[in-house]
Order: sequence, then C-alpha cells, then structure tokens
Amino acid sequence: MNGLVNYVSCGVLWLGLLVKAPDLVRHRGDPYLRAICAVLGLAGLCFFLGAPPTVGAVNQLTGVPNLAAPLTYASITAYGAAAQVLVVHWRGGPQVGVTARRWVLAYVLVVLGIAVLFALGDAGVERRTDLDTYYATTPFIREMIVLYLVAHLTAVAVTTVSALRWSWQVRGALRVGLGLLGAGALCNAGYSVSKLAAVSARWAGRDWSVLVTGVSPAAAAVSAVLTVAGVLVPLLAPRLAEERRARRTYARLAPLERLLDGVLVAHALRLPRPRLASPAARLMWRRTSVHNALSHLAPRFDGPLYDRTREAALRATGDAGRAEGAAWAAVVTAAVRDEGRAEAPAASGAARLPERLPDPAVLVRIADALAAGPVAVPEPGTATAAGSQ
Repeated sequence: MNGLVNYVSCGVLWLGLLVKAPDLVRHRGDPYLRAICAVLGLAGLCFFLGAPPTVGAVNQLTGVPNLAAPLTYASITAYGAAAQVLVVHWRGGPQVGVTARRWVLAYVLVVLGIAVLFALGDAGVERRTDLDTYYATTPFIREMIVLYLVAHLTAVAVTTVSALRWSWQVRGALRVGLGLLGAGALCNAGYSVSKLAAVSARWAGRDWSVLVTGVSPAAAAVSAVLTVAGVLVPLLAPRLAEERRARRTYARLAPLERLLDGVLVAHALRLPRPRLASPAARLMWRRTSVHNALSHLAPRFDGPLYDRTREAALRATGDAGRAEGAAWAAVVTAAVRDEGRAEAPAASGAARLPERLPDPAVLVRIADALAAGPVAVPEPGTATAAGSQ
C-alpha cells in the first residue's frame, strides 16, 4: 500500500481533468473552466507529491532532505484556494473577479510563507510519512506546518459552508454537485483537523502519529472521489439528460419509420445507418430518413383528409397536439398506401397541404398516433368524432 492510495486518488482526479481538458482548450478564456481544471489538477498533484515514493524521489533528485514537504504543502494550499475560487465563480455575482483575486493573493502569500519558513528551518532528517509530527517542535518548520494546515482548513471550511448553503437554493444536478463538493471539502477538513490534532498531541508529549499516517490520507482519498463527482455531475448531467432524450425520441419515431420503410427502400432515400454513433447522431439519421420519405410523398398528401381527421380527433380528445398527430398519421398512411398503387394519382394542387413538412415535435406525435393503433378517419361530409386511441 506504499503510496497506492495516493496514486489511485491522483489518477481519479486527473481522469476528471482529462474529461474537462478539451473544453478548456476550446474556451481557455473561461475563468469558470480554469477554476474547475485547477481544482482537479492541483488536488491530483497534492496526492502525487504526497506519495512516499514521490517524496523520496524528489528529495533524492534535488539533494535537499524533505524538500518534497514544502512542495506538497504549497500544492495543498493552492488547491484550497482553487476550490474556493471555483465556488466563487459557480455562485457568480458582480464581485466575482474581485473576490477570486483576493483569495488567490491571500494564498500566494501563504505559499511564500511556507517557502520562507522551510528555508529558515532545519529539517535534515528525511521523513516520508510523518514529517508533521516528527518536526512539530522544530522552530520555523513547526510554524510552516501550522501555517499550511490552518490555511488549508480555512479554505475547505469556507468551501464546505458555501457549497452546502448554496445547494439548498438550487435544484437538479447543480444541487447534487454542490452537495458532493461540500461533502468532499468536509472530508478534506478532516485531513487538516487530524493533522492538527496529531501536532497538538506532539506538543503535549503524546504520539498520535497514526492520525497523520492513517486517518488524514484516508480522509483525503474520500475527498478526492467526492470532489471529482461534485465537479463533474453538474457538467455531465445535462449531456446525459440530452442523450437520454435523444434515445427516447429515437425509439418513439420507430413506428413512423416502419410505416415509411417501403418508400425509403424503393427509392433509396435512407442514408447508411451510422455505426458506433451517439444517440443524437442516430436520432438525426432517423429524422433525416423520415424527412426524405415525407418529402417524396408530399405531392400525395391529402389536405381535406387532414382537416377532417384533425377536427374529428380534436372533438374526441380536446388535445390539439394529439389531433395534429392523428391527422398527419392519417395523411401519411394514405399517401404510403397510394404510393404502392401505380395507378393512384397524386393529390391535386388545390388539395395539397402546405409545403412545410412536420417539424421534429410533430413527427413524434405522428409516431405516437401510429403506435396507438389505426387512426379512425371520418368519411367526407360526416361529423363523427374520431381520433387515435
């Protein structure tokens, strides 16, 4: 387990960063996206630098015992600031820029303080896992440890309160994301609290190193998963919802495409079916096929039939949308039937429907009317109420 938890947590966070990287490339000037990527990137860097194998490698390569410690502390501090800046941008408002710059400036000063205190202190004995408690009483190193822990705790505490308080004011995916982000920040607070408790115990002459080597890494690992989920849920949920709508609409249009299949095949009007396509692409393919068939059948659309069926369906259901779908279903069914008769003439110009074909929403209503069963069509001159059932 030597560093495994750190590297797994780092991988989870950087995987989230990889998901968002294309958006950042396309919209590199968006401060909101920059804050998201900074949170994911810096959180992953914290885990990577804090892993014992990485600590040993950094110390060995630089020749400075424990140099990995201030680097890790600086990344933890930067992560805390980035998380708060993300919440600031998420919430919005007229003072977003000013508030974000204040957080960044404050934590730049903290990072400088960490560097200065490490340079002034004496940490000549390498400690890969328990530096916080080992040097808890060493001048300047002690202050450096307290500085980064207090700064980190302050940032994650503010993030927790801000995210959870705001989550009660919104709905949907944003509320879920804020709740996860707030829970992740709360777990991150557990990281700082456990380390501060261990350092305080060291000042009192007790050894609570297990809080540093066991509890705080576990809290940070849970925080990593929750943070990634909190950042990605509001971003991915709308996309997933759109894909779900596309799949549902694709399935609902199947009865209409089946009705038009003979026309599509006979006149080679159907485009090649896309392979490994997204739900939206498959929906566009089906809509295009249906539109091509309807365009071919348009000269055979019977205007009076449309009017009779619509009026009868409207009287029967009182629903204008269903009545329109039933009327179009009757017209399209009649046109497909007439298309199969070589002797059947096209509808006369005066009887044709308007040139505009049904829009996507109407196509779904037509398919729903066909799926419900045969459409009852009143004979010319009758006033019988009829409609799709």
